[in-house]
Amino acid sequence: MKKLKESLLELIKKTSTELPKDVDNAIQKATKNEAKGTRARYAMDIVCENLRLAKEKEQPTCQDTGSILFFVKCPKGFDQKEFEDAAKWAVAEATAKGFLRQNSVDSLTGKNSGNNLGLGSPYFHFEQVDGTLKHALSLSNGRSAISCTKCSGGLQPSTVEVCLILKGGGCENCGAQYSLPNKTLGAERDLEGVKKCILDAVLQAQGKGCGPGILGVCVGGDRATSYAHSKEQLLRTLDDKNQNATLAKMEDAVMTVANKLDIGPMGFGGATTLLGCKIGALNRLPASFFVSVSYMCWADRRQGAKLDKDGGVMEWIY
Repeated sequence: MKKLKESLLELIKKTSTELPKDVDNAIQKATKNEAKGTRARYAMDIVCENLRLAKEKEQPTCQDTGSILFFVKCPKGFDQKEFEDAAKWAVAEATAKGFLRQNSVDSLTGKNSGNNLGLGSPYFHFEQVDGTLKHALSLSNGRSAISCTKCSGGLQPSTVEVCLILKGGGCENCGAQYSLPNKTLGAERDLEGVKKCILDAVLQAQGKGCGPGILGVCVGGDRATSYAHSKEQLLRTLDDKNQNATLAKMEDAVMTVANKLDIGPMGFGGATTLLGCKIGALNRLPASFFVSVSYMCWADRRQGAKLDKDGGVMEWIY
């Protein structure tokens, strides 16, 4: 339990103070794409300086702690309650140490909890993977994946994979959900209609939510699962390729059109309105066709770790 607490505290610290390499690379590239002397270039230069100082001083990249979202892949037999207790301790400790700002408020009273703990904060999503905890531990050698005839795809050396997203309130406010058909947009129940919804969400944001932004999108699902799945898309790296050819084509199309809108960083105009667009899909009911868009700011605070049987960090995911 002690090792797990320490690992989760370090995970929170890294997530808050240092952006993943793929995001940092995208920001550096976007900065060079903005013309010198423009407001867009000025905004991106400030972003780059902010990233440098946050990493150097081990201070939060953003003053808004945001929603604290844990996504955990674990084997059968994993003690979820123990993990939640350890994570809550780590959140409170990270807040006390200044890695997280006091940012969780009771919706009824308006009172700040002071430690980022409360109903729904932090949020946990657990997913059971193949194999049992006992079996996984017996096979783990801490160095390489070991194939197992009892488990489809084999077992990884880690027993638990935990990812964390810190999603600020400003970008959360720019999220949107659409129901097709949408007469206002002229969007029908087809892929072209889906694309119109996504681009409308970008247009409505107009630089709010600390652009350039990153979109996590879900096509289908119900109102709740659709939004949840759109946030899971934000766990993908910006330089990956969607395994679904249709969705990959749509991601590219959205990026091309969005970055020609001249909204640009912080809405100042420019070449970079979006840093990424990641789209997933869920089955839907015949009567429903939802398109959910989760907007993430340039401060794409995402990190993950593979943990060994004692809760120690074996490998950082991003």
